[in-house]
Amino acid sequence: MKKILVADDEDILRMLIVDTLEDLGFEIEEAEDGQEALEKLEEGNFDLAILDYMMPEKTGLEVIQSLSKETKNNIQLVMLTAKAQEQDRQIALNAGADYFIAKPFSPTELSAVVEEILA
Repeated sequence: MKKILVADDEDILRMLIVDTLEDLGFEIEEAEDGQEALEKLEEGNFDLAILDYMMPEKTGLEVIQSLSKETKNNIQLVMLTAKAQEQDRQIALNAGADYFIAKPFSPTELSAVVEEILA
């Protein structure tokens, strides 16, 4: 079973993402802020991480930049953000994000992206 970390400080949005991905059969862990996400990513064996751009403690961007090279090489990173300008997308991708999803998004869109990434 593929393992996914969902890191977002908005409880309702995190719950929506978790419910959507659990329905697809993925094993999910959650983080409420960037520092917790970083710690779990460095400790855990995840296939994918969905990181909110704007979180307390560390932003999603800071999390990606702080990951060890080994962790970055072994995980797919999705940046989830309301900052949907092209320059924001490029900053996230240049930092090491593999994919970029703009808020608002539909659960169907998220499901399709995750299934494509982990296929």
